[in-house]
Formats: sequence, structure tokens, C-alpha cells
Amino acid sequence: MPLLEAAGFTIFVIVLFVGIFSIIFGFPGTFLILGDVVVYSLITGFEKIGLKIILVLALISLLAEAVDFFVGVAGARRYGSSRTGVMLSIIGGIIGAVAMVPILLGLGAVIGAFLGGFIGAFLGEYLEQRKLKPALRAGYGALIGRIAGVLVKGSLAVVMIVITMASIYFY
Repeated sequence: MPLLEAAGFTIFVIVLFVGIFSIIFGFPGTFLILGDVVVYSLITGFEKIGLKIILVLALISLLAEAVDFFVGVAGARRYGSSRTGVMLSIIGGIIGAVAMVPILLGLGAVIGAFLGGFIGAFLGEYLEQRKLKPALRAGYGALIGRIAGVLVKGSLAVVMIVITMASIYFY
């Protein structure tokens, strides 16, 4: 393998892993993985990864993002969160991730995303109902929904990478 080809393939693999890790922070990592595979396919002339594989990966990516969203909302809703609680949970997760990065770097972003989501849902419910118990339940539901969504989407991202690498090495 020539040096330029090896460097390109290394960048390709690094972007795949960045896609997986970005899921933890709430980003659409499956779309990053899909985009990386499409670019790789274009550069290699669809030699190892064809349109069928790309279509399958696109469907998995759409499924993963939809499931992540609905599981997160369902977790918050199951524990009594209102629309305000759900929206503040999403906003809180983003703010928490950004706020904690300077403190603990990557780990801070993960902790901040989950903690911010909990706090956002808690505040949303507390502002609406002025009761502590329902607000705590909504925060807990948002946290559980977020964890479940990350697990499902992360698993589907791993499946996408396995399909991609199998296509490259075995076909």
C-alpha cells in the first residue's frame, strides 16, 4: 500500500471512530460515518463499497437517529415530563456538554451532556408545576432516555462500521 493511500485510509478509519464517539455527546455520529463512507467510496471509485452498501448504511443511519430521538423523548415522557421539560432537557444537554469540556475535556462533555439533560428536564418541570417530586422524576426520565438512546444509536453505529469494514476486507 503506497504511503498516500495508507494515510487516506488512516484518516478514513479515524473519522469512523470520531463518528462513534460523537454519539456520546449527542451529535449525529451515524451521519458522520455515512458521509465518511460515501467520500471513501467516491475516492476509490466504488471499488469496494458499492451503492447497495451505502443505501443500507443510510437506512441504518436514519433509523439510528430516529430511534435515538424517540427513545429520549419517550424516557422523559414516561416519567411525566412536559414538552417544556423535553425541550429544556435537550438544551441543557448541549449547554452541559459545552460547559464541562474546559473542566474535564472529553469526559466532561459526556458528564455535562447527561447532567445538563437532567437539570434541563428538572427545571422545565419545576417551572411548570412548582413541585419537586414530579420535577425529579422528569429529570430522571430524561437521563434514562438519553442513556438508552445513546446505547441504541451507538450499537447501530458499530453495526455500520462492521458492515463497512467487512465490505472493504471481505468483498
